[in-house]
Amino acid sequence: MSGAQAPVALENVSFRYDGRWILEEVTLEIAEREFLGLIGPNGSGKSTLLKLILGLRRPQKGRVLVYGNRPEEARGWIGYVPQHLSFDRSFPVTAMDVVLMGRLGVNRGLRRYGRADRTAAEEVLEQVGVAALGKRAIGTLSGGELQRVFIARALVSKPRLLILDEPTTGVDIDTEKAVYELLKELNQKMTIILVTHELNFVSAYVKRVACLARRLVCHPTDEVPESLYGSLYLTPIKMVRHEHEEGV
Repeated sequence: MSGAQAPVALENVSFRYDGRWILEEVTLEIAEREFLGLIGPNGSGKSTLLKLILGLRRPQKGRVLVYGNRPEEARGWIGYVPQHLSFDRSFPVTAMDVVLMGRLGVNRGLRRYGRADRTAAEEVLEQVGVAALGKRAIGTLSGGELQRVFIARALVSKPRLLILDEPTTGVDIDTEKAVYELLKELNQKMTIILVTHELNFVSAYVKRVACLARRLVCHPTDEVPESLYGSLYLTPIKMVRHEHEEGV
């Protein structure tokens, strides 16, 4: 894959399901190391758009490219943190076990995890700030710790593009801020697409906002029209004042 290709390019993409158009004529190009916020009400097509980028769906019209290739050919370049991961917290697996699941598709076939897999898992647990939790059972982790483990699982395949679908749902404000600070750091090395309902909270982090309601319009973060705040959100927006300190 050529590094000169845009991480994501959608050209006049339309997708229909059960006779209804979910997306219409969506055109979007995401630059290398961009941090893009994707916003829109429930049912606006956000999840469908992610599935198209991940190669889990194909559009009826238009074209989707990931680093110049069809999405299903580029999955090894993508890390994904889905929304509302559901699992049995009493299941006897550790944080390390969860992270290693992200290595299943990395040139391994049916082989057991090797030293390279475990080294990669240890490195990303360190990277996201939870290295000490590797041997802990997932049922003993807090919501914030667990979310960092899921981000580590997405990172362990060494992706160039990281996609997160509302990764801070259900966590407190301090944890939420810590997750976004982590994403800000990761953005120095990779492109990030973040689905969120909390534009005011993430406005200090994302560089551009894609507003989706079947059709898509992009705005620089500081130029999102006030009218969208009422029309795009079905849940209350967290109003957070951002403190900018020199040198931070």
